[in-house]
Amino acid sequence: MTMSYEECIKACLECMEACNGCYDACLKEEDVKMMAECIRINRECADICALAAKAMQSDSPVAKQICRLCAEICEACGKICEQHSHAEHCKKCAESCFKCAEVCRKMAS
Repeated sequence: MTMSYEECIKACLECMEACNGCYDACLKEEDVKMMAECIRINRECADICALAAKAMQSDSPVAKQICRLCAEICEACGKICEQHSHAEHCKKCAESCFKCAEVCRKMAS
């Protein structure tokens, strides 16, 4: 496993944790309806991050394609979370998503 794999796996797992935490916190918000889009993409993002980490850990021949898709979904999730800057969990999640997107893009190229 190369260093970049390790760095990318770490970013994916951190992003997965941030998305799961944000998902949980969004469900506890007063206006859950307002957070619906955020909740949905948090799930998608956590799942693709987990898949990307697993693909890299097992040196999958499609790891780069998964990382490319992961970067796109992380970017989208970050943009949605960013809109809820009133919520600390969304702000933290957005940062984690953008970082993961950047590392995954490098990994995929």
